[in-house]
Amino acid sequence: MNWLTFPNHSSSSSSSSGSSEVAQAAAMQARAERYVVARSLYSEESFAEQHQKVYRHRKTTLDHVKQYFTCDARRAKNAVLSLLPIVGWVKIYRVKEWLLSDIVSGVSTGLVAVLQGLAYCLLASLPPWYGLFSAFFPVVIYFFLGTSRHISVGPFPVLCLMIGSVVTRLVPDEGPPANITGFEGLSKDEQRVLVASSVTFLVGIMQLAMGILQVGFVVMYLSDTLVSGFTTAAAIHILVSQLKFVLGLQVPGISGPLSIIYTLEVIFNKIQSTNVCDVVISLVIIVVVFVVKELNDRFKAKLPVPIPIEVIMTVIACGVSYAFDFRTKYGIDVVGHIPKGYEPPIAPNLHIFQDTAVEAFPMAIVGFAVAFSVAKVYSVKHDYTIDGNQELIAFGVSNIFGASFKSFAASTALSRSAVQESTGGKTQVAGLLSAIIVMIVTLAIGFLLDPLPKSVLGAVVIVNLKGMLMQFREVPYLWRRDKPDCVVWLGTCLAAVLLGLDLGLAAGLGVELLSVVLRAQFPRCSVLANIHGTDIYKDRKDYVDIYEPEGVKIFRIPSPIFFANIEFFRSKLVEAVGFNPLRVLRKRNKALRLIRKLLKKGYLQWTSNGFLNTACGPIKESVELEGNAEELDLPTDFKDLPARVDWKAELPANIIVPRVDLHSLVLDFAAVSFLDVSALKGLKAALKEFVRVEVDVYIVACDPYILGKLHQCSFFDDELQPSMFFLTLHDAVLHILDKHPECSKNKSSYDKILTTVTVHHPAGGLRSRDRNVPDPETKF
Repeated sequence: MNWLTFPNHSSSSSSSSGSSEVAQAAAMQARAERYVVARSLYSEESFAEQHQKVYRHRKTTLDHVKQYFTCDARRAKNAVLSLLPIVGWVKIYRVKEWLLSDIVSGVSTGLVAVLQGLAYCLLASLPPWYGLFSAFFPVVIYFFLGTSRHISVGPFPVLCLMIGSVVTRLVPDEGPPANITGFEGLSKDEQRVLVASSVTFLVGIMQLAMGILQVGFVVMYLSDTLVSGFTTAAAIHILVSQLKFVLGLQVPGISGPLSIIYTLEVIFNKIQSTNVCDVVISLVIIVVVFVVKELNDRFKAKLPVPIPIEVIMTVIACGVSYAFDFRTKYGIDVVGHIPKGYEPPIAPNLHIFQDTAVEAFPMAIVGFAVAFSVAKVYSVKHDYTIDGNQELIAFGVSNIFGASFKSFAASTALSRSAVQESTGGKTQVAGLLSAIIVMIVTLAIGFLLDPLPKSVLGAVVIVNLKGMLMQFREVPYLWRRDKPDCVVWLGTCLAAVLLGLDLGLAAGLGVELLSVVLRAQFPRCSVLANIHGTDIYKDRKDYVDIYEPEGVKIFRIPSPIFFANIEFFRSKLVEAVGFNPLRVLRKRNKALRLIRKLLKKGYLQWTSNGFLNTACGPIKESVELEGNAEELDLPTDFKDLPARVDWKAELPANIIVPRVDLHSLVLDFAAVSFLDVSALKGLKAALKEFVRVEVDVYIVACDPYILGKLHQCSFFDDELQPSMFFLTLHDAVLHILDKHPECSKNKSSYDKILTTVTVHHPAGGLRSRDRNVPDPETKF
């Protein structure tokens, strides 16, 4: 059982001179890379005795707390640099190479940001010009605090829709507003702005708190599948919400579960009142913008800058609407007067905080998750790092600052970020320039957008939903590749469509966590067998050329063992070995009771040939037994008996006990990453049941952390010893073959397990200490 490792590149003898090219090719193909091992057989105990471990001081919780609050000059400097990422990238800013690209990108992104700010503001049920505030204030703060150089901060349609649901709940289109202190003396629009800014302020506080507490990892619980299903459902909500603008209908805002159904019901009831002019304008905008966007995607390698078709069509629509007076002649709804300048800051309403806290938290998570996902894509593409916790701080401060000036929650729109990156943007200088473009529109030329039909904004929003709606194509792929992921996608999408985005996100997260729990709770356990001529063990159902020693069972569980799956683990183990050890143990103890009873009554007598039946007739098994039922679960005790009972031989007095042909059970713990206390107790009980029916149990490839935990939790006793742990699976099997040579004595050499291999190596191919290895020879 000695092994030695080194590479081999030549295992076949050279071909004789004059052999054919075919024979040479076959010989070369036979030269497989092989390795040989010569070492002692190791259990965990023997390995620890021969190899001294490095002592490592384990930090306590108090040590970590002290380190966290310890401050020195270097740490203070790093903290400042991390809180102001701008300091890092400004130092390396290449003015000659990057500035022109940032200017072009900033202007292009700013034009798109103006249009999307107006359009997405309709989703939030607010006057359109407040979208310009959201495209300005958060961008300025993110310029200083953000770590991504390419995302375009500002309104995000999903967040706008979530804010709109809160706004319409507290200040509905029809009926009185909610009873909230601070609404007195305000118009409906002012009340809605107060709600939106207060919710945004609360979202910012939550994001800032998570960033300070270093909990940016929470986004890891939102898988790509969940986010895809959620954003697809949001796209459906957005599409339905924009139908009233496209059709020119007056539809009240509806929030809560099944709101999308009620909204569609109202739209269908009023379908006869559709404004034909709005429909025609919307269809023209949708078709033209869609076609040009497709051309942009197809020829993006040849186009220096994507055609800003949304901006072009908006300018044309404004001109046509102004020239033909659409508002008066056709009764279409337009953006209307856009006030110049910015409004004075306001304080958030604490009463609104109380009423919207539950809805604000998913907004904080969704806004950050989407922005971080997009930022991560661009950071990988352009080879720089982003900090999740700093991104939380940046968005938190941006939303707090923006909310003070009546903007609503900001994240990043995928299409706008794509414009900023594809037009050559190198840093957030492009983002700052886009904010300056928005500021110019707000302060000087906003009046030019007065005649813009709202149906144009609705059409632009609908066209930009293409990417999110096309995520439906993922469903067939997920169904073929990973059905649990497909269930998460469908569950999240359906829940978000029917229950609303906030409850839908919570439901989707629940489905996702449930799928993870079920995968861990019901893992695919397997019985392993040796691949002939190797030290490799694979699922015996998957391979033909395998070898299983008689009386040995190798069981693998590919997941952590914890309170939820310990019973499943035990049931699968019983299924794998083919018998229930507890039932066998009870049968054996009952048999011992009966034998003692019969010996006492004289019905049985011990002789040199075994038990002898001295009764006049056959002994019935129904002889009355005495004793406690709990004793049946204790180890078999042969005291007061003249000899041990051979359970594999024929038993006297018609006693029948299930036969156990298994003598060794090996548990492969290579994939077990943790073991909780409940599972530890269940595992200990299960292993003791096997030990008590004379089955040796071995555990292999156990993680050192788990092994240490077993020692700490008093896992070992007289029945379970540390010697049961082996370093590798092959070590344990070789130990079993030594202990039970009868396992393989009747097997042919083809079936035996590999124990020693030596192969020829070219001269000079070994290190000096290996040069005394025997010459060409192979042993099995």
